[in-house]
Amino acid sequence: EEQLVESGGGSVQAGGSLRLTCAASGFRFDDDYTRAWFRQAPGKEREGIVFLRSHDGKPSYADSVKGRFTVSSDNAKNTMYLQMNSLEPEDTAVYFCAARIDFSNRYFTQEYDYDYWGQGTQVTVSS
Repeated sequence: EEQLVESGGGSVQAGGSLRLTCAASGFRFDDDYTRAWFRQAPGKEREGIVFLRSHDGKPSYADSVKGRFTVSSDNAKNTMYLQMNSLEPEDTAVYFCAARIDFSNRYFTQEYDYDYWGQGTQVTVSS
């Protein structure tokens, strides 16, 4: 069974950092999978914040996190990471990783594009 499991969330003060981890099981994070990070703040729709192309792994960041968040992958460990720096109260949300099979090496930015989702990890940033 294909699964994604996020970890690393927590509570930090504004300006702090966290690193989220997304571990895959039941399938391999390889060139045939595109991956992404989404988040959902209370009362808001789920928002895509980082998108990775399948073949070259090139990331694309939403303006809201550009320059502060960095995505990386360790395919040998079947794991993706999200380093979040300079956190702001507006970053408070449940963070999800997502994946889908893709052979086109393009970006997929919509929630409905993805087939596999983790359960989410809570990030709370206090001012």
